[in-house]
Order: sequence, then structure tokens, then C-alpha cells
Amino acid sequence: MKQNNLMSELVAEAFGTFILVLLGVGVVTNVGLAPRMASAGGWDWLTICFGWCFAVVVAVYTVGGVSGGHLNPAVTLAMAVKRGFPWAKVPAFWSAQMIGAFLGAAGVYLVFRDGLVAANLPNVWTGGPGSVFAQAFWGDTAARTATGSYSILTAAIAEVFGTAVLLWGILGAFDAKNIGVGSNLGPLFVGFAVLAVGLSLGGPSGYMINPARDLAPRIFGTLIGTQGTFDGLWWLIGPIGGGFAGGLLGIFTYDWFVTPGLERKAAEAKAAEARYEGAAAD
Repeated sequence: MKQNNLMSELVAEAFGTFILVLLGVGVVTNVGLAPRMASAGGWDWLTICFGWCFAVVVAVYTVGGVSGGHLNPAVTLAMAVKRGFPWAKVPAFWSAQMIGAFLGAAGVYLVFRDGLVAANLPNVWTGGPGSVFAQAFWGDTAARTATGSYSILTAAIAEVFGTAVLLWGILGAFDAKNIGVGSNLGPLFVGFAVLAVGLSLGGPSGYMINPARDLAPRIFGTLIGTQGTFDGLWWLIGPIGGGFAGGLLGIFTYDWFVTPGLERKAAEAKAAEARYEGAAAD
């Protein structure tokens, strides 16, 4: 029975990550291949940010009741470190997330194949150097050398903080001791957290904030012939290193700065309830 439950969770994680990447990379491709991209002001950042927001919402609502809707290796690691998620499940969840993200990228390719081939298979799959994001946001010359006017280190720091904000959103939304948004609205709040990251912190790196979301489509892009996807070390330093570091930063800081206060509030409320019940009994 436990094995069957784990398999259900893994299928859900793969399916949810597939949806996430299909819609998220899909909106990047949709905007990237639009005719208006030929103009200097063609990059529609708001479209990308809202597209990723709703990609997260749809994905988490679809599978969250089965697997918890991690859909992100950084989230899985954080939950294992500080929330009792079984370490034995971590490699399996990471594998499922990578498979789902790879298949999501394949789905984007099938939908946009004609446009991608006509455009010579641009890097719509990832952020960072050489990507459609970087070319559109910073210009061709800057995109080929670094993440625009930002160094790779600075862009990696943006990944750290962006992933930390994602964790704060997840933890706040699903913490029963906090204000709470209701179990049926939690995924919507997580989507809003992703939207906030994109609008406020996304520029330096393209806000991958998910190692599987970046690495698996990057591998897929390489296999179909997209050039330069693994040039340099950005893929390792930023989306992977920054993503995992940001996930840990997010959950540790939440437990340092928020959880103790919530526990005190809960204890005070329980003591007050006990006093009220005692007075009523008298």
C-alpha cells in the first residue's frame, strides 16, 4: 500500500511539473515568437509574469491534494530539512519533477514547433545568458556575454532571494497557525508569490526559482538543437545553486522570524481558552 501511495505521489509530481512547464515555458515562447518581438519594446514582461503565476496556480490545484504540489526540487529539499518530509522520498520526487519538466518542454515544442524551427530554435527554455529572456531584456550583445548588465553572481543572488520569497509564500499560505488563506485558496496565494517575484525581482536572472524548471527544459533544448544552452556555468550557479540555497534560506528564516511568534500566539490563545472554560465551570 505504501508503495502504491508513493507511486501516486510521483505521478502527481511529474504531471504537476509537466503542467507548470507547459504553461510557464509556453507563455515565454508565445511572447518570444510574437511578431512584435522584432521591435525594441516587444518584450511583454507583464504577460510572462502573469503567465507563470497562473501556471503555478493550475499545476498546484491539479495535483496538490495527492503529492503536496512541490513541483520544485528546492521546495522538496526545504520540506525535508525542516518539515519532516521523508528523506527517502527526496530523490524520487526530484526525478519525477525532472521528468515532468522535460515532458512539459516537449509539449511546448510540439505546440510551437513551426515557429521555433522558423526562428532557428531560440533558447526559450531557460533564463540567463543566450536565452530569449536575456536577448529581449538586455539586447543581443549583452545576452551573449552575461545576464545583461548584471554579473552572473548578482543574478544568482536574485535567484536566492526569489526562491526564498517563494518559500515564504508557500509556508505562509499553508501554515495553520498563521493568518491562513483557506486550504482551497493556498495555491492561488503561491501563484501570487511567484507573480510578486517576477514583477519585483525577476529582471537580473529571469527568475527560474526552480532547479527542475530550468535544467530539464535546458536538456530538452540541447537535444533538439538549441545552441549555447550549457555555455558557461550559469546553469549550475544560478538556477541550481541559487535555487537550492534560496529554498533553505526561505524555510530557515521563516522558522527564525515567524514560527516562534506564531507558537507564542497559539500558546496564549490556548491559555486564554483554558481560563475561560475554568471561569465558565465556576
